[in-house]
Amino acid sequence: MQRQFRFDGDDYVPERDNKRLSNQLFKIWDCMKDGKWRTLKEISIITESPEASVSAQLRHLRKERFGSHTIERDHVKNGLYKYQLVINKETALGKKL
Repeated sequence: MQRQFRFDGDDYVPERDNKRLSNQLFKIWDCMKDGKWRTLKEISIITESPEASVSAQLRHLRKERFGSHTIERDHVKNGLYKYQLVINKETALGKKL
């Protein structure tokens, strides 16, 4: 069984959203843990998650309760960015995610 996390937000209902968001976070983690640079669109296609959700989940990975990982961002052009996950080795990843 995959671990579920504590999410929050104005429209967040744990019974409705927690499993879906936890699964989405794991998909995005699995996609990004290789350290490759990707745009939101590329991550979205790979994980079958909306781009807005990908962006939100990348922000979650920066939070302490999600491991305090670093998400690097690099400007490509015209408002397009690519992202890279840098794993925080101090958080004992297996326990945090």
